[in-house]
Amino acid sequence: MGCGLRKLEDPEDSSPGKIYSTLKRPQVETKTDTVYDYVLLDFSLEGSRPTVQYVSSLSELPQALQSYYTQGYVLAALHPIILSLGRSLSLPFSLLYRAILARPRPSNQMASTCHSAPVLRVEEWPLPGDSLTSDTVRPLIDRVNSSARGGVQFVGSVLQQMSGITNGRVHSPKRSCQSPPRTPPQTPPGDRELENHTYSADLRLLVFFHSWPQGCAPLDSLGCQYHQGALSMRVSRKGQVVSALEADWLELTAAYYRKGWSLVDSFVYWDTPKGEPVPRSLEGLFVYEERSTSPPPNDTIVVEQWTVIEGSNVKTDYGPLLHTLAEFGWLLTCVLPTPIVRHDSDGNLATKQVVFLQRPVRSSTSGHPRNQTASAHSNVSSRSVSRVVSGSVLLPAVGGVGGFPVFGGGYSSSLSHLEEGGFEQEEGKAEVTCM
Repeated sequence: MGCGLRKLEDPEDSSPGKIYSTLKRPQVETKTDTVYDYVLLDFSLEGSRPTVQYVSSLSELPQALQSYYTQGYVLAALHPIILSLGRSLSLPFSLLYRAILARPRPSNQMASTCHSAPVLRVEEWPLPGDSLTSDTVRPLIDRVNSSARGGVQFVGSVLQQMSGITNGRVHSPKRSCQSPPRTPPQTPPGDRELENHTYSADLRLLVFFHSWPQGCAPLDSLGCQYHQGALSMRVSRKGQVVSALEADWLELTAAYYRKGWSLVDSFVYWDTPKGEPVPRSLEGLFVYEERSTSPPPNDTIVVEQWTVIEGSNVKTDYGPLLHTLAEFGWLLTCVLPTPIVRHDSDGNLATKQVVFLQRPVRSSTSGHPRNQTASAHSNVSSRSVSRVVSGSVLLPAVGGVGGFPVFGGGYSSSLSHLEEGGFEQEEGKAEVTCM
């Protein structure tokens, strides 16, 4: 046994997952006053399966999730299980989506001045152009801010393909299908930054918001502002298809987490304009939420996780890790799907996703969140210390809520790799792993 350099160009990354964190394992596993419960629900746009609910469009999610909202859960993230970029719709599970719902675990100490749960709303926005670019996404973020000033909270977005595949391609990291609308959507008044664009007949952005009855909204959920942050990654390809990626996740997000902001959505410009050379890197943007109050800075965990599908069931995914970290107050806020798809040694389909979790910075003495002004975390170098977990295969536990699978079990065998050592990622250097 020895240690070697895993080059980015090596496409055969067989580890079930990697964890990058601003903390060492003992700090990750520090108990907090908040513990989360998660429910992971899978939805299909092409028919029901034993553990999957059928919806004809993702715009039906508010109704499908209503029973969970009455139990205190809210939508934390929504993403496709498999991102069929540049592939045909015949790819299995290409119309399968996952909704992650979260709630603080009820306790005797918890008190609420208002018992009204938020209402999940979805709006359908036309998308200028025929693909996601920086020029089309930035006006959409401006529109999110305009909506937020009206008293709603942005949850996330999914790009929906209205009429299936165009010339054999899907143009987005997040998409779904439904029948074309009877009449073309009208541009809402006031969106002047979008008025001069030609809208795609195929693409619509489904944008999810939370709203509350008057007087019942949490104070820190009112007046939120949403900011753009850089997202860049280095990629390897097999032909036109992305086969591996690498990003300095902690360096990209550290400055925003230190401000106490939350990462709530992401956009990646996966498409290469026709006639241009295939790039070795890809760009995009993260969307961060700034609350009206002054929250403490956040620590973060970023997980690059393989999801393995056996037959018609999800065999391996980030579920066990999520439930383990929930006991220590870690909140999932965003999942970035990727177009990386492979088959494992058993012939099962596998795809990679990137999961982002956060938790308020803890004081080393009192165990309580540190105030921003007192945080030593703000002095951390931009080259954040990253540790990699490459552990055993994750197996979902048996069980469920409301007829849906809830993934349980532990992740201690993988977290055990997040120890006192670690290494510092430096620009341009390959990642060190044990072989």
